[in-house]
Amino acid sequence: MDKLRSMETFIAVVESGSFTGAAGRLEMSAVMVGKYIALLESQLGTRLLERNTRRQSLTDAGRVYFDEAKRVLEQVSIAESAVERLRAAPAGTLRVTAPTSFGGCVIAPLTATFLQRYPDVRVELDLTNRMVDLVDEGVDLAIRIGDIHNDDLVAKYLCPYRMVICAAPAYLARYGTPRTPADLADHLCLSHTVWTTRNEWRLPGVEGEMRWKRDAILRCNDGYGLRMAARAGAGLLLQPEVLVAEELASGRLVQVLENYTPAPRPVHLLWRQDLRMLPKLTQFVAHILQGAEYFGHAVEEK
Repeated sequence: MDKLRSMETFIAVVESGSFTGAAGRLEMSAVMVGKYIALLESQLGTRLLERNTRRQSLTDAGRVYFDEAKRVLEQVSIAESAVERLRAAPAGTLRVTAPTSFGGCVIAPLTATFLQRYPDVRVELDLTNRMVDLVDEGVDLAIRIGDIHNDDLVAKYLCPYRMVICAAPAYLARYGTPRTPADLADHLCLSHTVWTTRNEWRLPGVEGEMRWKRDAILRCNDGYGLRMAARAGAGLLLQPEVLVAEELASGRLVQVLENYTPAPRPVHLLWRQDLRMLPKLTQFVAHILQGAEYFGHAVEEK
């Protein structure tokens, strides 16, 4: 028998003054009430009630146990109420991981507006390009770029991750605008040391994806540094659209080779199948989905 149920039964017997009164209050038989009390006394190794045909009274042990048991059940009720509030409204800490660049440009600002709407939530946002293990590291939600091959995770499509080729107007005025990937041989290019290798860009051609050699006059491991160099007229830049959206909108950078950019990769939200979908997670997912859709429209309308 459940210990908390035995405690609840004992308290009902004391407060109602009889087994029959407790039985009616708890919607069980008087015989079952007696079994709960007998079990409790057996577990404690002492009598809690003195009973005769006319009246019942608490023993010294019963009085002590009654006071403490009431406090225990009150704490249980408080704990249950706290969980119910957590289930009813977003609250608590949410642990999220996202790729460094996409997370900084898209997820971080959306997280800020989410926190304004739900002030009882705290978000721990880990921006990293490392493949985080959601189970081992206690992460609630991951944002990942590319195809997903993990049946243990729930995947929700978020948006396409597009790449663009662009340059500063001053650079294009000096070197001209490339019309096809073959023109890259006559241009200066900026290269990210992580995203691209071997001084080549993989772009679509007439026979599918092809590797186009180009002169990488600047290689850098930081996307922001490359954007600043491109804005200064250093060369052509291949970067995710979300990272250069403001520069494209303002005209500081101009997109070129629009028909030859790499195929977009999917961005997904991921969480564990066994993870209970508390409001803090469901509302955050909904907020990110809505915000990313708006952000995508804003980029397309640049």
